[in-house]
Amino acid sequence: MTAPPSFSRHFNWTLAFTVIGLSTIAAAVFVFNRCASLPGRTTKETVDQMERVGRDLRDAIVQIAQLQPRVTINNRVYFEQTSPIAELALVSQKLEVEHEFLHTWAGSTKRLRLHGTYTAKAGFDLRQEFSVTVAPEATIVRLPHAQILGVEQNAIELLAYENGFWNPISGADVQAELITLGKLARDRAAARNLAAEADESFRIQLKGRIGNTLPVQVIFYPARKSD
Repeated sequence: MTAPPSFSRHFNWTLAFTVIGLSTIAAAVFVFNRCASLPGRTTKETVDQMERVGRDLRDAIVQIAQLQPRVTINNRVYFEQTSPIAELALVSQKLEVEHEFLHTWAGSTKRLRLHGTYTAKAGFDLRQEFSVTVAPEATIVRLPHAQILGVEQNAIELLAYENGFWNPISGADVQAELITLGKLARDRAAARNLAAEADESFRIQLKGRIGNTLPVQVIFYPARKSD
C-alpha cells in the first residue's frame, strides 16, 4: 500500500517566503511614505491655518475701522493697507466750558463771559500703519495709539457782555475769548483721556469679532499728530 504524500513535500516554501518578504517590503514602503509625507502635510495645514487667521483679522479690522490692514503671513504679504477714509472716530463726548474776561483801563472795566458746548472725538489716523503679522510663534496686530481727532464747536452762549464807560469790548476781545474756549475744551478732552478710551474700544471690538480662541497681541505705537 502506497503512503500518501506528505504535506511538506507539496507545500512550496520558497513561494511562501517570497510572498512574506514582498508583503514586508510593501508594508515598510507604505510606512516610510506616510512618515515622509507627514511633515509636508503638517506644514501645509499650519500655513492654511495661518492664512485663515490672517483673513479673519483682516475682515474684523475692516468691519471696525473701514480699513484693510497690511497682512503678512509667514513673511509673505497677502494684503496691502487701503482705506476710503482718513480718520476713524471711535469715541465722542460732549464738553461744556466757560470763561470770563475782565479788563480795566483808567478805572473803566469791561466784562465778557462766554459758555461753550463742544463735541470732542477720539480715534485713529488711518493714514498711519495698521498691520497684521501672522507667524508660527505669534500673531500681532500693530496700529497707532488713538488721539484726539477734533473738538467741534456746537454752540456759544453769551452770559455777560458789559462795556466800560470808555473801555468797550472789541471784536478782537470776542475772538480771543472764542479761541480761549476752544483751548479749554481741548484741554478738558485730553484730561478725560478719550484717546485711551478709543484704544480700549478697538481692543474690545476686535476681541468681540475674533473670540477668545485666537490669541492675538495688539500693539499700539506712538502716533504722529494728525494734520
